[in-house]
Amino acid sequence: MAPSVDLKVFGRTGRKISSIGMGTYYDPAWIATAFLGWRRGTRTKIEAIKTGLGVGMTLIDTAEIYQSEPLVAKAIQDWKREDLFIATKVWSNHLRRDDLFRSLDRSLRRLGVRYVDLYQVHFPNPRVPIAETMGAMEELVSQGKIASIGVSNFSFQQTQEANAALRKSQLASVQVRYSLMDRAIESAILPYCDKEGIGVLAYYPLGHGKLIRDSRLDESAKRYGKSRAQISLNWLASKPSVFPIPRASSESHVKENRGAAGWGIDPEDIGKLDSAFGL
Repeated sequence: MAPSVDLKVFGRTGRKISSIGMGTYYDPAWIATAFLGWRRGTRTKIEAIKTGLGVGMTLIDTAEIYQSEPLVAKAIQDWKREDLFIATKVWSNHLRRDDLFRSLDRSLRRLGVRYVDLYQVHFPNPRVPIAETMGAMEELVSQGKIASIGVSNFSFQQTQEANAALRKSQLASVQVRYSLMDRAIESAILPYCDKEGIGVLAYYPLGHGKLIRDSRLDESAKRYGKSRAQISLNWLASKPSVFPIPRASSESHVKENRGAAGWGIDPEDIGKLDSAFGL
């Protein structure tokens, strides 16, 4: 069996965190009702995050638009802040310097923390110069309100431009759609991140649930005694730069996701999966 996939260093931050994290994006309907003050299933979601923390999943990803920052705050309140890696995101209409500062302050209040480990631009905004946004991010680093800077849903060219706009630091991460079924980043973004020491947060790591129903995973699942989801997540986490962030929606799902770490798929079997899914 290949080396264990468990804790990994996150990009150039030097922080060693769980190789599989927890995402807190639920669905558009949940977000819409949360804006109106109704967060359905709140207790279930908080308990799911707590369960993940209890089994060592220290990486939590959220965003101001998700409306889940207050849930994260409740889930982490009994944990030492320094033991956690909390990432949040600023929405694309808040990328001007002063808007970004205000957005972060609101996120910090909702999360109940003094700083976040990673602050990410959720989507690029062509109307705001990336240099202005990255300059503001670096100011927040110097103020101790954020520890590192990331981008999300940026193209390869946009990622390069964002990294080049940083004067005192470097991008810590990119957040992109990545799974066995969606491998577009392998052409340019992933090699660039590997070369530059940039972490990759992989969202939709189970292909919007399609991989859970995909029989092409059955041979590996049987060989390793794991579920289709666990094979899919381990395949991602076996890549040095990649940290999958499956949704933390229930305790059972979080426990299953955690079971995707602590072991590794043999290189030969990695090759078979690559071939089965089109590489």
